[in-house]
Amino acid sequence: MKVPKSEHTARPWRIHEFTRDFRVEDVWSFRTPGAGKDDFPVMLAALRRAYDTVKEPVVVRFLFAVRWKLGALFGWEAPEASLGGRVPSLRDRLPPDLARTAEGVDPCSDPFTDVYQLDDEAVRELANKTVHTLMHLGWVATGDGGYELRMAALVKPNGRFGRLYMACIAPFRYLIIYPMLTRQWERAWRDRARLLA
Repeated sequence: MKVPKSEHTARPWRIHEFTRDFRVEDVWSFRTPGAGKDDFPVMLAALRRAYDTVKEPVVVRFLFAVRWKLGALFGWEAPEASLGGRVPSLRDRLPPDLARTAEGVDPCSDPFTDVYQLDDEAVRELANKTVHTLMHLGWVATGDGGYELRMAALVKPNGRFGRLYMACIAPFRYLIIYPMLTRQWERAWRDRARLLA
């Protein structure tokens, strides 16, 4: 479910310390019934396992296939356009206590790279010729004694082209990608015992 951007910006996340040049694009919440304060690592592990094993719907696979084909055709994913090429990794900005937290994290087969992971927040990043994107995951108390996952997308578009790209993909994000992500991530929580067995 989409939530106001203030649900991210008003919280004392560590990410605010070094991302003033990024803008908050979207903030979404994901239900995790029965979750407790210490279940954030379980949620992250279930998400990684779900990404590696669960097939997305055909329409989503098609959209991503088109996106990756366009990226290959126009060189959007070229090494010189990615992390360490066009932009430095966010990891280069981290204080030492945060930099150590991503060491030893099991890699996921998705295109994002881990930046840091704490007991209640984690950050992953992706950069190409269009945009430098951060995915912030946070573990938030719900007020009824439970916890839920929050995801904030922070972006730094690459000039006018990057801003145009973000505007063009907005309908796909809101109508297809985020609803699919919500179903997939909430299912990962419900199926965590099977996924992590």
